[in-house]
Amino acid sequence: MYKHVLSIFFLFNIGITFSQSEFNHDVYFDTDKFKVPSTEESRLLLFISSLSDIDIESISIYGFCDDVGADSYNLILSQQRANAIKTIFSNYEINEDLISNVDGKGEILLKIIKDANVLNIRGLNRKVEIIVKPKPPVVEKVIEEEVIPVEIPETPKIPKNTKEKLEGELKIGDKIVLDNILFKTGYSTILPASKKTLDTIAQVLLDRKNLYFTIQGHVCCTQNSRDAIDRKTKERNLSETRAKYVYEFLAKKGINKRRMRYMGMRRKFPLGGDPKLDRRVEVLITYVGDSN
Repeated sequence: MYKHVLSIFFLFNIGITFSQSEFNHDVYFDTDKFKVPSTEESRLLLFISSLSDIDIESISIYGFCDDVGADSYNLILSQQRANAIKTIFSNYEINEDLISNVDGKGEILLKIIKDANVLNIRGLNRKVEIIVKPKPPVVEKVIEEEVIPVEIPETPKIPKNTKEKLEGELKIGDKIVLDNILFKTGYSTILPASKKTLDTIAQVLLDRKNLYFTIQGHVCCTQNSRDAIDRKTKERNLSETRAKYVYEFLAKKGINKRRMRYMGMRRKFPLGGDPKLDRRVEVLITYVGDSN
């Protein structure tokens, strides 16, 4: 039955739909099933990847069935389909707090176009509709105010970024967030814009041979301290693979592997702010030797 659905994807070019106010995507299911078919999961992951640069306000997930089966059965099955999609969103670092609706709507009545298309039409009714609503753009109003010079007493300089912190005075137990080391949602590779920053960090650590440290990887948007799934390997160890990526990057830059180790912290230590900040890597200082 499912092949009838696939045969008309190309006819009607069904896929991700974009509008000015929302992003829509449909996921299709086999008859009487709520397990997401592998081809549909691949399409869904592409859709999730397209959301990585969008400031999301809410996500709605609605499950549907075809017109075959009792109403009570269809309501349960459509809810199971909606729940299955929510689980995939959670597994791939989409904050569950953004999901405002997960509802099973039951059956969609059959609208006959041609008798020969009945199986295809029913196939398109066995689906979950996903509606992603982005936050409206923020328009900043600039208010010009008179600037009155104020004499500020001189204060000790506080390190502002990762480079300055790593170059400064450190002790065992210090933990430093690697600023601007950003990862693609669901993956363990850094974004291209972060490579230059990581190059700078590598050079500082290469110069400071007296530092030994542990690279700790973190993820966002999972529950019960679970790790997230690495989309490349399909294993639930994304925090560890992110830490390992930085570890191997530093090793390739010449830093002795005996000075460092890596570990995944899952989502045990959320920062409590923007979920994107939980998708991070930190350096824990484990030993500080003589600088001479």
